[in-house]
Amino acid sequence: MKLLLRLIKRLVQLLLILTIGIVGWMYIDEPALATRVIKLAVLGDSGPTHTVAASGYSEPSIINPTSGIIDQEAIDQALEYGASTNSHSLLIYHQGHLVLEHYYPEYDAQTYTATASMHKSVLAMLIGIAIEDGHIQSVSEPAANYISEWAGDERKEITIEQLLTQTSGIDFPTFSFNPTGGFFKFFLGDDITSVTLSEPVWATPGSQFDYNNVGPQTLGILLERATGQKYSDYLEQNLWLKIGVDPATVQLDKEGGMARTFCCLNATARSWLKIGLLHLNKGKLNGEQIVPEEWMHATVVPGEHEANYGYLTWLGTEYKKQQRYNRKGSTSVYHSEPYLMKDLIYFDGFGGQRVYVIPSEDLVIVRTGDVSMDWDDALLPNTIFRGISQ
Repeated sequence: MKLLLRLIKRLVQLLLILTIGIVGWMYIDEPALATRVIKLAVLGDSGPTHTVAASGYSEPSIINPTSGIIDQEAIDQALEYGASTNSHSLLIYHQGHLVLEHYYPEYDAQTYTATASMHKSVLAMLIGIAIEDGHIQSVSEPAANYISEWAGDERKEITIEQLLTQTSGIDFPTFSFNPTGGFFKFFLGDDITSVTLSEPVWATPGSQFDYNNVGPQTLGILLERATGQKYSDYLEQNLWLKIGVDPATVQLDKEGGMARTFCCLNATARSWLKIGLLHLNKGKLNGEQIVPEEWMHATVVPGEHEANYGYLTWLGTEYKKQQRYNRKGSTSVYHSEPYLMKDLIYFDGFGGQRVYVIPSEDLVIVRTGDVSMDWDDALLPNTIFRGISQ
C-alpha cells in the first residue's frame, strides 16, 4: 500500500511539473493566448465582449389566440424532451401567438445562452442588408475586392456567394491538443483576422460543400471593410435596434478588436425568436422591412452541392439520418425520421442550440440549453407539427 501511495504521489508531482512546463512554454510562445486559455480553464472566461444595444423586448403580436392551438400532448412531449436534454428555454410561436414560453429550473427570460453557430444565420442577414445599402455590389463579386490579402493568389477566385454557401474551398484549422496551434489561435487568440486570412484553399472554389468557421469569419471581416463600421455596430444599428429584442453580446478577439462572427452571439431566447420571425415574415417586422424580401428568399434556396444548406442557414430539404458537417470532422447530427414539413428552415448551434422556422405553419420553435451531443434534429419540429395537424 505504501508503495502504491508513493507511486501515486510521484505521478501527481510529474503531472504538476508537466502542466507548469506546458503553461510556461505557452506563455513564452503566445502570452496573450496562454492567458486566455488559463482564464477559460479556471474562470470560464473566453475573452472580451461587446454589448449590442437593443430597443427593449416587445411581445409578438397576438392576432387570434384561438387560432394558435397546439395539442397539449405534443407540447408536453416537447417539454419533456427539453428537460431530458438539459435545456434552458423552449419557446413556441404559432399563428401570431406565443403558445409556449418555458424556462427550465435556474433559467429565465434574461438568461443568455452560448448559442455557437446560430450566429452564422444572423451574419447572412447582415450581408443582405449591406448589399441593399450599397456597401457590397453583389454575391457574385470576388471576396478579394474587400479582402486584399487574397488578391494575389488562387483565393482571388472565391466569391461572396461561395462563402455564404460554404463552397469556397477555403481550408480551416483542425482540432489538435497543441494549445498554441491554429485551432486555439482561431477560437481564443487575440488576432483572429490574421489567422483567418492565412488559410489557403484546399479545393476549387464552388466545387463542393464543406462547412467550416473560416468562411463566415472571412465574411465578418469583409463586412467591416465594406461598411467601414465595426461589426457589432453594424449589427446593432441595422438589426438589433429594429426588431424589439433584449441586448446581446458578441465576443471579440481583444478589447476593441474583431468580433468572432462564426459564433458567440449570446442573446436571450426571446431575441432568437425575433430573428426567427424575420424568416417567417420575409424580413419584415414591426411594420418595417428590415432585411430585403428578395434576400430572405435567396437565403433559403437549397445549395447546388448541399440541398440542406442555403446562405449560412440550414434547411430540411433532403432526409439524411446523419447530417455531417465537413470532410475533417466526424461530428454529425442525428435525424430520427424525415421532417414532416417541406419548408423547414433552421439555425444550427453546436449541441442542439436551435431556431426552427416552418413558414407554411406560421411556426417558430426556439430551444437553447446545455450541449447535447445526441440531439435529435427531427424530434421537436415533428412533434409540434403533429400537434398542429391533429
